[in-house]
Amino acid sequence: MNKKNSKKQNSIINKIKKKKQNKKVKPKRLLILLLSIFFCFVLLISRLAYLQFINGSYLKEKAYNQQSINRIISPKRGTIYDSTGKKLAISSQVDTITINPSKLKAKTDEQTKKNQEIIAKGLSEIFNLDYTEVYNKVTSDSSVETIIKKVDQDKVNKLQNWMKENNIYVGINIDEDSKRSYPYNNLASHLIGFCGTDNNGIEGLELKWDSVLTGTPGKIVSSKDASQEEIPDATQTYIAAENGSDLVLSIDVNIQTIIEKYLSEAVTTNKCTRGGTAIAMNPSTGDILAMANYPNYNLNTPFTPNTDNLLKSWDNLSSTDKNTALQKMWRNKAVSDAYEPGSTFKLITAAVALEENLISTDHEGDFVCKGYEEVNGIKISCWRKNPHGYQSLRTALGNSCNPAFMQLGKKIGASTLYKYYSAFGLFEKTGAALASETTGIFHKLENVKYVELATMSFGQRITITPLQLITAVSAIANNGTLVQPRIVKQIVNSDTGVITNIDPVEVRQVISKETSSTMRNLMESVVTKGTGNKAQVSGYSIGGKTGTSEPSPGKENEGYVASYVAISPTENPEIVLLVALYDPQGTSHQGGTVVGPVVAQMLSEILPYMGLTSDNIKTTTTSSSTNTTSTVPDVRNRTLAEAEKILKNSGFEVNYSVVGDKNTLLVKDQVPSSGISLLNKSKIILYTEENDVRVSVTVPDLTGKTLSQAKEDLWNKNLNISASNSGSKIISQTPTAGSSVEEGSVITVKFK
Repeated sequence: MNKKNSKKQNSIINKIKKKKQNKKVKPKRLLILLLSIFFCFVLLISRLAYLQFINGSYLKEKAYNQQSINRIISPKRGTIYDSTGKKLAISSQVDTITINPSKLKAKTDEQTKKNQEIIAKGLSEIFNLDYTEVYNKVTSDSSVETIIKKVDQDKVNKLQNWMKENNIYVGINIDEDSKRSYPYNNLASHLIGFCGTDNNGIEGLELKWDSVLTGTPGKIVSSKDASQEEIPDATQTYIAAENGSDLVLSIDVNIQTIIEKYLSEAVTTNKCTRGGTAIAMNPSTGDILAMANYPNYNLNTPFTPNTDNLLKSWDNLSSTDKNTALQKMWRNKAVSDAYEPGSTFKLITAAVALEENLISTDHEGDFVCKGYEEVNGIKISCWRKNPHGYQSLRTALGNSCNPAFMQLGKKIGASTLYKYYSAFGLFEKTGAALASETTGIFHKLENVKYVELATMSFGQRITITPLQLITAVSAIANNGTLVQPRIVKQIVNSDTGVITNIDPVEVRQVISKETSSTMRNLMESVVTKGTGNKAQVSGYSIGGKTGTSEPSPGKENEGYVASYVAISPTENPEIVLLVALYDPQGTSHQGGTVVGPVVAQMLSEILPYMGLTSDNIKTTTTSSSTNTTSTVPDVRNRTLAEAEKILKNSGFEVNYSVVGDKNTLLVKDQVPSSGISLLNKSKIILYTEENDVRVSVTVPDLTGKTLSQAKEDLWNKNLNISASNSGSKIISQTPTAGSSVEEGSVITVKFK
């Protein structure tokens, strides 16, 4: 029994051992399990590291965007001023209207829909918008929707009143914005350019200097919850916008106005199918005093056709044709279009020959004109059928003789001419900081043979821009020194007032002072004795050169270009003026005949305005006579010192009373105002911001007095006189005796 029990017991024990052995995990399986766990752990850590260190910034930004509402605050774009302080482009404060659709919801769907309809109707009516488009924005799932930009204050006031009437206090936002406008409309339109609806520059200086003018936007930031609704009473962050900087240009509104007036008249009178261009420059500083093209366009409505012909056909044009027409309308031909300069280019050829000591000025046998020049078997005609015969450099330039300059070009040689062309900057852009500037086209030097050398010597079959030509001629006028054209004189931080001056840049000495002096003398001869005589201005020394370039082969439809370049005064030039008329269809296409009178008209007004007294006035004012009259120049926005100098040079006496530095104080007003003619030694009263105290005086009785007696009586009281006729005794006056008038006022008298 014991034996049997013992066996049974052992059997049970063995079974238990086998079960335990079966329950043991094999080491290989355990290793696989552990490795799998470790691998999953590594993947988890790697993912966390990727999200934290590699993709963290992106996720942070995304989370911020999901949790915040941003409303942009547009910066105020910088103002553009002319050199006298007049505003050419300004940004006025307007507003942008946005909505937060989620804030417009009510407790019930029915009430929400009703609110949305009321708001959509109200906004569309106030701002004259399409109801459906506004309704779609009101019912949008977006956090912010823009309803309208550039809203003037009267519309904002109307919206605010409507919101009060309808008890709407949240969900509709009125944010600061600015609108660009141009006080002078068409003036200098191709130069200034314009902005788009987003306040970014599209054309002209607005485009070229966009990064300076734009500034940095600000914003209003608030928080929203997971349901994308703004969190009530959440902290709102206001980040102020940094306004753009102001630009002070070199152009003078008064000179620009004069040039545009006569350019438009010339284009119209001479039926110029391709318009005209004019540039005025100070040769010593490179300052562009004026730059104009005609037809121009209104900067406040730049997408409106600028000519009657274009306006009539506008609706029938395709979108591509409309865009092409607008691009042409906006194009600044003064810097973007190269043309054949014609005989104005003879100034370059003559200057090179003189600098190289290859020619004298007055030896009549140096050139001979037979009416043509035969070059490599080809007869190239002079502009005049009747031959000029034997000529000196002076008479050849005065006659604008093509054969003479072909002979001169041959004497100089192509390699020497190209050396000077490069020195004059004709192979590169001028660097004037203007939008879309291009450069001309010249033959490659190795391709210049006899015919090419002959034609380019008198300005044909090469092209340059008007800006390149006037810059080169300015170097001739400026004692031979080439100066980079300057259009922006100062950058002013509109927030801090810090001024950054952009100084004139002298590029290089191209010709000697002696050659420059000789060339100025030759240019004066062109005006006094040559083809440029129609540009004479009585009492002023004018130097000039005419130009008439025929169209290149294959471009006959472009017609002739009649042009004229002038300098004044010839002894120490302060202005260089270039005028070009494209394809004149009037009685003539010759530069001297067509453009000479236009130059005379412009200079007859510009020179007195600049304070440049004529030779005749200087002679008269040194004598005992004081009966010579002069036009009062505009000296506002100039320093007192500069204004005093200009007025005294014009023959006037100056009165002012200030405490401070007259080299920094600016003239705010003048009495009498500019533009009227007064006797020399008349009194001009100047006022500044620091001193604007007006003094009144009583008008004396001038009846029965002579002009001399009346002048003395009035001048003793700081008053001025103007006579409506001539005679021995005064019979009436305006204002009448005993009247109270401001110092500097003009008393008009009538003689018997």
